[in-house]
Amino acid sequence: MIRGVHTMLYSSEPEATRAFIRDKLGFPSVDVGDGWLIFDLPEADMGCHPADETGEHGAPAGTHDISFYCDDIEQTVAELEAKGVSFSGGITDQGFGLVTHIEVPGGLRMQLYQPRYSKHPES
Repeated sequence: MIRGVHTMLYSSEPEATRAFIRDKLGFPSVDVGDGWLIFDLPEADMGCHPADETGEHGAPAGTHDISFYCDDIEQTVAELEAKGVSFSGGITDQGFGLVTHIEVPGGLRMQLYQPRYSKHPES
């Protein structure tokens, strides 16, 4: 039975990317050998979005994306900027939530968003 998800990032600067995730984003990790860090991530979910080959309203088929979500995007951005994290563009309203993008060493970019939907609806 599946009990979790393991994500992978391919970076041109893997050591800098690992340090960024550990030091700036603050995720705990275990060194599985030779500085190869595996990070323990908080809760997760998965969305399946329609492909958009034009790139105007999404990404081409076969694309994967990493997004982090938070309860208060302005506070989270301020906390991360205080740690030296850079963002591309400001916070925008995308309908499903408020969105910005984190610039990560190694040519990576990750979405940060404050969802409008409830993660744990009341029963």
